[in-house]
Amino acid sequence: MVASALPTECTPQVKHPSGAAIIAAIKAAGVGEIVALPDIVTSDGLLWPISRDPELRLTRICKEDEGVSICGAMSYNSTRAILMMQQTGLMDSLNAIRAIGVDYELPVVMMVGLQGKEPHIHPDQSASYGVRIIRPVLDAMELSHSLIEWPGDEAHIPQAIEAAYATSRPHIFLIGRAPEAS
Repeated sequence: MVASALPTECTPQVKHPSGAAIIAAIKAAGVGEIVALPDIVTSDGLLWPISRDPELRLTRICKEDEGVSICGAMSYNSTRAILMMQQTGLMDSLNAIRAIGVDYELPVVMMVGLQGKEPHIHPDQSASYGVRIIRPVLDAMELSHSLIEWPGDEAHIPQAIEAAYATSRPHIFLIGRAPEAS
């Protein structure tokens, strides 16, 4: 008989943000375009519902940095878009984000799933090096970012998107827990 690694009564119970609330907040901010690569953190609660939503157009891409370019280009005709990916893709795209979002001052908005993050601790304390370094890297690049981890965190999404477009600067939403599918 194999015992489980952590007894059920010891497993931390955490609440997850609502995928439906995140999608509603995206729509409230006037976003109609979603550019995405599959991400294990956001697929069930966000990507699959978005793919079936007739109010949102989903464009699937092969590389994250091309998504940065696509979202930046859409801003030229006042089309609001969000790029969805995981943190490994964010790290791969930093030069494109620097050039397109910062140097060219285009409002590239991203939702980034923190793959490998433990659901019961803050990203800065994660045992995963790839998760733990994300916020310090974004801070060093002076990139606006916020964490979506708890129910209710979705409420700030429209304001952050509005600010990104008003200032013509990038904003990164870090998704710390898989959103619950509706």
